[in-house]
Amino acid sequence: MTAAGTPAVHGAGEPAGGVRLRVVSYNIHSQRDDTAALAAVVREAQPDVVIVQEAPRRFRWRQKSAALAESFGLVVAAGGLPSLGNLLLTSLRVRVTATRCQRFPLTPGRHLRGAAYAECRVGGARFLLAGSHLSTDPAERPNQATLLKREVADAQLPVVLGADLNDGPDSVAWRTVGEGLVDAAVAADAADRCTYSCANPRRRIDALFVDPRVTVLDYDVVDTPTTRRASDHFPVLADLLLPVVD
Repeated sequence: MTAAGTPAVHGAGEPAGGVRLRVVSYNIHSQRDDTAALAAVVREAQPDVVIVQEAPRRFRWRQKSAALAESFGLVVAAGGLPSLGNLLLTSLRVRVTATRCQRFPLTPGRHLRGAAYAECRVGGARFLLAGSHLSTDPAERPNQATLLKREVADAQLPVVLGADLNDGPDSVAWRTVGEGLVDAAVAADAADRCTYSCANPRRRIDALFVDPRVTVLDYDVVDTPTTRRASDHFPVLADLLLPVVD
């Protein structure tokens, strides 16, 4: 965001050698809270991409995902049921060139988890957008983190990864996923900003990791009366500068 807290203008006056991208990563609590507030939060941020956790994943998930995207003023890029509720949304400024989904092995009695991926182009920059939501079970998280990291590590494009890791920066899962990537909060000297819960913010479990080739211009955990009504997690908002990749 700008110093005044107003949305930056994207796509105009890009710095030489880079392209700006505004990212929101957001666990929306399965839309169980104030959906009007949820839409208002995202629309006010004016993001280029939104990485959603706890998006529609069951009956009529396609229609529900499309309706969610429309409420944000965006379109569906990838995810939904095939990635177990991870959803990638983009503005029309971003062109999606390929997508895929990943499912982690099921532990009997637990929820299926997974990840969504979209190869994207914006201006002269290309990047891999990724989103995931790891288990609430500490016994499952390390293996899921390893599987997620393996997929991200194989990417040739600069990676932008948003995830609810259900664990903090001192955990094995966090360190596994973040190895070789830049923690956007740390890069912006904002690692003290908690993302969960809105009722009692005490943990940073929602991460935004970026490729070292990506510059973090700004980072915020958006704590407002509206975000406190919209979900049980605060949204993570970042302005990035992507490298131009041939």
